Amino acid sequence: MTAAFQYDVWLHALPVLLVAATITWLLSLPMRNVSIVDSLWSLMLFAAGVVYGLWADPRAPRLDFALWLLAAWAFRLSLFITARSIGKGEDHRYQAIRERNQPGFAWKSLYLVFWLQALLAWIISLPLLGAFASNRPIGWLDRAGIALWLFGFLFEVIGDWQLARFKRNPDNAGQVMDRGLWRYTRHPNYFGEFCVWWGFYLIALSAGAWWSIVGPALMSFLLLRVSGVTLLEKDIGNRRPRYADYVRKTNAFFPGRSRK
Repeated sequence: MTAAFQYDVWLHALPVLLVAATITWLLSLPMRNVSIVDSLWSLMLFAAGVVYGLWADPRAPRLDFALWLLAAWAFRLSLFITARSIGKGEDHRYQAIRERNQPGFAWKSLYLVFWLQALLAWIISLPLLGAFASNRPIGWLDRAGIALWLFGFLFEVIGDWQLARFKRNPDNAGQVMDRGLWRYTRHPNYFGEFCVWWGFYLIALSAGAWWSIVGPALMSFLLLRVSGVTLLEKDIGNRRPRYADYVRKTNAFFPGRSRK
């Protein structure tokens, strides 16, 4: 049984995300740092989930646990990115965008960076809308979704912790992290994100919201082809000469055995 696509409820989240993005853009102007949008990213998805929850039937069986999962993911990621960015200025990826869009990048960044992120978050949030779209009882797909979410969340958290610990050691300056989870995939944090959002989709699918597949599909595309693996590795070889050897030995995204 298919859960109804509540377009009006979905639409209610968009202005909330655009307002949050605009306020953050205003904060970025005196800082000359659009990287702060990264701290906002997960919070916009949480805000979308809250909007859908407010409009949902309070008896929806997935309402509480899906929001708790979302909150754990969103606030952990936002706090981690914020702490990582303190005192480091604008990320080099955004510096490159700034250089390509001069003159007037300060104004252009509103729609090139902040509103674009809001729009992407709005689309990716579809599994959250779908999870609350029906009162179908909890089933095995929900349990599978929670298990996948938990696996992805732990994979991401452990990968982030391992990399942060590696970077704190001054002896590792300019070196390539190829230990722990990073031995099996060059991007355990992105792979973790992938699992988290496909976990949310399984929960939505259990509610009958098969149409919400657009959300995790877009997230997967971004992680693999746009703002994730492809963008991050575009120039990393110039900054870390050993990275080419790491690429030859280690899978880009999905974990696998290290190749000799």
